[in-house]
Amino acid sequence: MGTEKKYCAICAWRVSCQKRFGISTDATGNVHCPDYSRDLSIKDKDIEEAVKRDQSS
Repeated sequence: MGTEKKYCAICAWRVSCQKRFGISTDATGNVHCPDYSRDLSIKDKDIEEAVKRDQSS
């Protein structure tokens, strides 16, 4: 993964977030949220595998 991806699904605050439906995203789905913090328990490899599965569906 070349650049840092910012998705609500991998944010450390995703369970208790009240902003997830009101924040802006770009064309690739990256969020522009000042509270975003990556959940470090989710590895890049896991994200890449999930993206590949979604694209093949």
